[in-house]
Amino acid sequence: MNLLEKKILKRIKDGDIHEFESLFREYYERLCAFGSKYVNNIEQAEEVVQDTFYNIWKNRATLNIKTSLKSYLYTAVKNNCLQVLRTRSLDVKYENYYKSHYSNESISPVDELNAKELSKVIDKALNSLPEKCRMIFKMSRNEGLKYHEIAEKLEISIKTVEANMGKALKHFRMYLKEYAELV
Repeated sequence: MNLLEKKILKRIKDGDIHEFESLFREYYERLCAFGSKYVNNIEQAEEVVQDTFYNIWKNRATLNIKTSLKSYLYTAVKNNCLQVLRTRSLDVKYENYYKSHYSNESISPVDELNAKELSKVIDKALNSLPEKCRMIFKMSRNEGLKYHEIAEKLEISIKTVEANMGKALKHFRMYLKEYAELV
């Protein structure tokens, strides 16, 4: 890491939002293009890059980068894209399993009960989100609004919408993972 990058990192660690935004603007488009090569979806690549920057800002105080900033960012985006692909692969496996085992069968009372229980767990996870985060999540998932539409309706920045969606999705992953481990 060169001297300039060390200064940039120090400023970010000290909470300099302008330095962070400059770093974001400098790399955002290139990282999205890079990520889309892995996930084959520009919107998903944008979400990965936004989550990467969100985590950098959130963990800025403990950030310990040994390589160049550029190398760190590209590696982080690559790793996060690979995680998305693993999750996507798992989703496809579950969907195929469900289709092969349940497509021609009627839903049993046990399956219906499990679905109701899971629905309650999802509602509980949703209700445990902060109010603004919950509202943004519902607008995106239930109403099908795009991030820019949510930002306009709530009169907030798109970055705020993106950060809240990232927080909500991470919360659901953790909440449902804990539930799955209990079952």
